[in-house]
Amino acid sequence: MLSKLSMQTRKERELLEQIDHERLPVHVAVIMDGNGRWAQKRGLPRVAGHRAGITSVRKIIEASAQIGIQYLTLYAFSKENWQRPAGEVSYLMGLIEEFVLKELDTLSKNNIRFKVLGHMEELSANVRTRLEEAIHKCQANTGMWFNVALNYGSRVEITDACRTIVRKIQQGTLDYAEIDENLISDHLYTASQPDPDLLIRTSGELRISNFLLWQLAYSEIVITPVLWPDFRKQHLLKAIIDYQTRERRFGKVINP
Repeated sequence: MLSKLSMQTRKERELLEQIDHERLPVHVAVIMDGNGRWAQKRGLPRVAGHRAGITSVRKIIEASAQIGIQYLTLYAFSKENWQRPAGEVSYLMGLIEEFVLKELDTLSKNNIRFKVLGHMEELSANVRTRLEEAIHKCQANTGMWFNVALNYGSRVEITDACRTIVRKIQQGTLDYAEIDENLISDHLYTASQPDPDLLIRTSGELRISNFLLWQLAYSEIVITPVLWPDFRKQHLLKAIIDYQTRERRFGKVINP
């Protein structure tokens, strides 16, 4: 009888054969949802779901780099998440620090670049230090960009961009007539990066939760019922296959 691991590997190979590597999404964004429900289903505390979710983070970073994804953005912690119980927030921050400590060498050795989207200055000194170390150590890499949205809110991001643009106009370094969509994009946290081609949300929820509101304007969206701690390479491959079946129109009429 095939082991569960062997069956999983075979399934991944079968799915990989269905992928058109010439039409891969350049940028994949993921709303990682379902940690709490995963734990609840097993009679465990919510924090156990967050810890299990770290394994999925590691697996999906690795799988994305192997497949050839150029940009991967994971939604790790929102501005609104500070409203959760203090113990849970503290545990999450500890997990983030632990992940960076354990995975930094792996990220660097695999030529992965690292960027934080969000307000790092509001994080604890320990977490901020670890993140800054990771950014510095990976800055010379040339491979996949791994973005982590941390202490992030899209409305805040857009507000920050507006404030920066207004300040430049006041300083006389920018004319208001220069403001267009490209200029605004250039002042977002994802400046110089392409918008996501594909957004994946786990756990079956049908909302985007204040995530990349500007950037997701024409992204293809795949919702999976799989809870984040159970999300693996085969689920990522299925989402990409789904993406590749779609005709992207960007608001245009094609072959009327």
